[in-house]
Amino acid sequence: MAKAFPLEPQEVKPVETKYRKIVTKIPVPESLPVLEKLRNWEPRSMSGQPLVLWHRAKGVNVFDAYGNMWLDFSSGVLVTNAGHGNPKICKAIKEMVSRPLLHHYCFPSETRANLVETIGKLAPDPLKKVFLLTTGSETVECAIKLCRTAGRMINPEKKVIVSFEQAFHGRTLGSQMIGGTPALKEWIGNLDPDMVQVPFPGDPRIQDRSFNVFINTLKEKGVNFDNICGVISETFQGGNAAFLPVEYAKKLREFCDDHKALLVFDEIQAGFGRTGKLWGFEHYGVLPDIFTLGKGISSGLPLSAVVGKPEIMDLYEPGTMTSTHTGNPVCSIAAINSINFIVEKNLISNAEKMGKLFEKELNRIKEKFPVVGFVCGKGLVWALSIVKPGTTEPDGDLAFEIVKKCVEKGLLFFAPVGFGSASVKIAPPLIVKKDAIIEGCSVLEEAISEVCSS
Repeated sequence: MAKAFPLEPQEVKPVETKYRKIVTKIPVPESLPVLEKLRNWEPRSMSGQPLVLWHRAKGVNVFDAYGNMWLDFSSGVLVTNAGHGNPKICKAIKEMVSRPLLHHYCFPSETRANLVETIGKLAPDPLKKVFLLTTGSETVECAIKLCRTAGRMINPEKKVIVSFEQAFHGRTLGSQMIGGTPALKEWIGNLDPDMVQVPFPGDPRIQDRSFNVFINTLKEKGVNFDNICGVISETFQGGNAAFLPVEYAKKLREFCDDHKALLVFDEIQAGFGRTGKLWGFEHYGVLPDIFTLGKGISSGLPLSAVVGKPEIMDLYEPGTMTSTHTGNPVCSIAAINSINFIVEKNLISNAEKMGKLFEKELNRIKEKFPVVGFVCGKGLVWALSIVKPGTTEPDGDLAFEIVKKCVEKGLLFFAPVGFGSASVKIAPPLIVKKDAIIEGCSVLEEAISEVCSS
């Protein structure tokens, strides 16, 4: 179970390197009034992250106002793909604000036109229509809506959505109902019986990774295959960084074709080079009918998108599928410049190259510590699953202490996620260099050693 980081400042060893600087207690005593204000006025659910009071951020570093600097292995939460405070993005934002233009609803905008064209040109044929939204959860809700709308045009009973166990698709009603963690949807009460989950074959805990599990699970649940309107999967599972087996993904595409179901890839974490490919689903050699985007789309501002085939994206009449802040001009200009920077600076190739280094370093750490159950990931998204030694049982408390110790040493992670809150997720900005990865992995190794020996 997730928990809050304690407010009591701790004496920590001073650190000063190229990428890290810690010169105070953690959390910083002077930051307590702000931290206490947040705890007082925000819901308890907002108190789950390490107590680093962000003041500014640049490149791969986050700074507080008290002289501390962290090497950021979180990218916020897989957001700042082009780096924190990217100068090109900041310059474009300043120009838009100075115009000034802060909002335009769905009225025509050259900036919005340029952004949907930018994304559409990068998307593979025939996925060429782009609908801009604000959050990742919104895009998943839209994908569900489009799947069911397309399904009803074939057969009123064609409304089943299939998703995967342990999947995370957002925090809104529909996105949580297709999510794969039962505890996260206990509040709903009346779950949609036509939203069903099957085991995710990329999870190392799963013994049988064949497509037969998909087929047999649906049969056991009494699902009529021809009533399936859509199958949705994260390109990699957000709770760790596990990918589908390639052959499984290909058979999933064939299954959807055979039963006239839409295949949806949730690319909210994976898109824009994070996995060492522009789109994470490129690792599978298959095309979805729809894919959803968010997080790394603008490297910092709230924006998301649904991309799909024209015949699917055009199902709704003018004015019936819109959003108040769709293509907000400030967010859109940030996204255009972020995407162009990622492509022009070949950060996708850097993610692939640096990913191989992470794979080597993290597997070395796994071999050294029995508490690391498995390592998974590609490019610049990785996860260490922390377990009770000799088992596959997650150890969320130990994962929490590892993250806390890393933060005290100047290496920034967000709180553990996934099954049992025991996955330490690793996702630096795509501009990260070799020496930063070596240093970060060394700190992680040191932190695990200290926590395990305490």
